[in-house]
Amino acid sequence: MTGPETPAQRRARLAKVFGEVLPETTSDERGESDEDERGSGTDEWLKAQVPPHHGS
Repeated sequence: MTGPETPAQRRARLAKVFGEVLPETTSDERGESDEDERGSGTDEWLKAQVPPHHGS
């Protein structure tokens, strides 16, 4: 390679080696959230994760 690679060349090189490259931004930066799906803010999700042998 001669000279520094451009961001597009870097993404293409990484995609060739690793497959699909991770997004440039995280879900935190984009404001995406799955809190409703997990039941965040309630104890329901946490209680659902307790193994049966631990009782309720």
